[in-house]
Amino acid sequence: MPNLKSAKKRVKQTEKRRKINIARKTSVKTAVRKVLDSLKRGDSIEETRKLLREAESKVARAKGKGVIHRKTASRKVSRLAKAVAQKDRPAASK
Repeated sequence: MPNLKSAKKRVKQTEKRRKINIARKTSVKTAVRKVLDSLKRGDSIEETRKLLREAESKVARAKGKGVIHRKTASRKVSRLAKAVAQKDRPAASK
């Protein structure tokens, strides 16, 4: 347990940031899961694209805040976009 006033403050700040970071990371995971579930269920492509936009936004925000690494964020968005495009492709060829 810290003795200095500044160290006590730092402990409080760190705990607050940790909770915020966990919440942000959880919301990213949920957004990604929603897109994948939408693909699995076979929802309309418009609905899936809307979910993809939301997921991209949350991933970008987490990247900007330093919660996830920029290359991890890029990889997540790329894989989601690829999966959505792959679902859209057979519909376009009909």
